[in-house]
Amino acid sequence: MTNDPKRKNLSDHRPAPVTRSLRSKNFRTTCRKPFAFGLAPPISDRTGGHMKTIFALVIAGLLAFPAGAADTAEGQPTLPVVEDNDVDLSEFLWTKRPIVVFADTPNDPRFIEQMNFLNADIPALLLRDIVVLTDTDPAARSDLRRKLRPRGFMLVLIDKDGGVKLRKPAPWDMREITRSIDKWPTRQQEIRENLGKE
Repeated sequence: MTNDPKRKNLSDHRPAPVTRSLRSKNFRTTCRKPFAFGLAPPISDRTGGHMKTIFALVIAGLLAFPAGAADTAEGQPTLPVVEDNDVDLSEFLWTKRPIVVFADTPNDPRFIEQMNFLNADIPALLLRDIVVLTDTDPAARSDLRRKLRPRGFMLVLIDKDGGVKLRKPAPWDMREITRSIDKWPTRQQEIRENLGKE
């Protein structure tokens, strides 16, 4: 069988192994990595010190941001708070929506938490014509206390028409407050009027 001339001719024309083509001169010059793909070096290898400079500038910019934010804080609106014990709710009829925050002392953690909630989104309060009234002195027996009769901490939401809409014995965040106010008929009317002006 090995003396068959046809078989000898077939064995002479076998294709070259794949490994032989990978070792060609062209392959060595285009790819110097031990992989079949030419991998690019990391950014830090190509740019060297430039990446360190860029990184330092980014860090410096981030550290400088709080200082810039403090400068613009002076132009921020302040919480509209009335701390007068002699305040009369009739002063705010059809102009403001009072939010009354009662506590037996200004050190009550619930009072502090509620004031922090209100300070967290002052623009939302101003948009809804809200004024914040605080009373932390039960001994003064203010008109607000006589009318609303709080026991310890209490949050009271009052509409522009003077109607008490909500009483809460625990602090409410701004999301809960604004959602509640936005459902009131007077607020719904304001929203419709504002949409008509646009």
